[in-house]
Amino acid sequence: MNEYGSKKYIIYLIMVLAAAFFLIPLYVMLATSFKPFAEASMQTMWNLPSYISFDGILEAYARLFPQLRNSIILVVPATLISAILGSINGYILSEWQFKGSDTIFALILFGMFIPYQSILVPLVRFLQSIGLYGSLQGLIFVHIIYGLPITTLMFRNYYSDVPSALTEAAQVDGAGILKTYRHIFLPISIPAFVVVFIWQYTNIWNEFLFAVTLTSQPSQQPITVALNNLAGSQVVQWNVQMSGALLTALPTLIVYIIFGRYFIKGMLSGSVKG
Repeated sequence: MNEYGSKKYIIYLIMVLAAAFFLIPLYVMLATSFKPFAEASMQTMWNLPSYISFDGILEAYARLFPQLRNSIILVVPATLISAILGSINGYILSEWQFKGSDTIFALILFGMFIPYQSILVPLVRFLQSIGLYGSLQGLIFVHIIYGLPITTLMFRNYYSDVPSALTEAAQVDGAGILKTYRHIFLPISIPAFVVVFIWQYTNIWNEFLFAVTLTSQPSQQPITVALNNLAGSQVVQWNVQMSGALLTALPTLIVYIIFGRYFIKGMLSGSVKG
C-alpha cells in the first residue's frame, strides 16, 4: 500500500469515528425510547432494551399531539410567507436597483444580528397592542418578520447570478416588475426556494425562546415547549422524554431525507453565496 492509500484510509477512519461520536446521542435516544419504564434510567442508558416496548412512544404521542399539530400550523405558513416575501425582496433589490436600495438591504440584514433577548419586551408590548399576544397567529407573524433578513439575503444572492439580459429582454417586450418576476424569475427559483424552505422550516420548528415567551396557554404552544414540559417534577420518565424528543425530531428529519439532495444543489447553485 502506497503512502497515498494509507492517508486515505486514515482519513476514512477519522471520519467514521467522528460520525460514530456524533451518533451516540441518537443511539441513547432510540435505545431509551423503546425501553419499558422500569429499564429506563441514567445507569442503564447504554444498554439495549431487554424487549421492545412502545409504551413510552404512545404516551409521548398522546401528550404531544396537540402541540405537534400547533407546530405544523405554525411552521407551514410562516415558512411559505417568509420565503415568498424574501423572494420578492431579493428580486427587487438585485434586479431593479433604485436610489437607496443598498441602504434598505443593509437595514434588512441588520435584523439578522439583533439578539432575540434584546427585543422581547417591546415585542411583547407590540403584540399585546395589536391583540396577538399569547396566540399562535402572533407567533406566526413574528417568525415571518424575523425570517425576512435571511430569506432576502439568500434570494438576492441567488438572483444576482441571473443574467441581466433576461430582465432587459423582458423590459423590451413590455413586461413590468411583477410580470418579469412571475414569468422569468419565479420559475427558475426552485433551488433557492428549497434551500430557504428547509432553512426556515428547521429554524422555526426548533425555536424555543419565542415559543415559550409569546404563547401563554398550552393549547397555543408548539411542540418544543411541550417537550420541555414533559420533565416530571419528582419521577422522570426517561422513556417518555426520549420518545418525545424522537417525535419532535422526526418532522425535520423527514424533510431532510426528502429534500436533502435538492438542498445541496440549491446551495451549490448560489443560494447562500456571498
